Amino acid sequence: MRVISGIYKHRRFDVPRTFNARPTTDFAKESLFNILANRIDLEDATALDLFSGTGSISIELVSRGCAHVVSVEKDPAHYNFICKVMETVKTDRCLPIKGDVFKYIAGCNTKFDFIFADPPYQLENLAEIPDLVLDNGLLAPDGIFVLEHGSKNNFSEHPRFTDMKVYGSVHFSFFK
Repeated sequence: MRVISGIYKHRRFDVPRTFNARPTTDFAKESLFNILANRIDLEDATALDLFSGTGSISIELVSRGCAHVVSVEKDPAHYNFICKVMETVKTDRCLPIKGDVFKYIAGCNTKFDFIFADPPYQLENLAEIPDLVLDNGLLAPDGIFVLEHGSKNNFSEHPRFTDMKVYGSVHFSFFK
């Protein structure tokens, strides 16, 4: 796992081979952050990383100047890896939470400038995630929500959908 830009640019973290996570590819991650650079100022923003996996997006957000990042991951090994990465870079701007994303969303009363969700592509209720995030008021006014998903899902009819970008098998749907 590589940090693409910001204060931790070029830092690498070895993800254990035993992980089941499918980290966002460097190409897709770099493309995503190039798009975001034109849509939102991440400097001093608050961000929520759902289904954090290896924490690749969380560390990128911290590296690019987010004031506070909440990283939600239920797998204990993945959660511990995220904690280790944040300890390695000596940051207190990321709060890793070991827990279920759906329970976190239901109980959260914080608004975030940027929300990213990368659920397992085969997750049974993946299609419900935009409504859960947006209807629970987690997105700040003028905030952006990005859902990573595979080709089986199409959110273009969602009332708050703005656009989709495709990078190989990675699809990013954007919502406001």
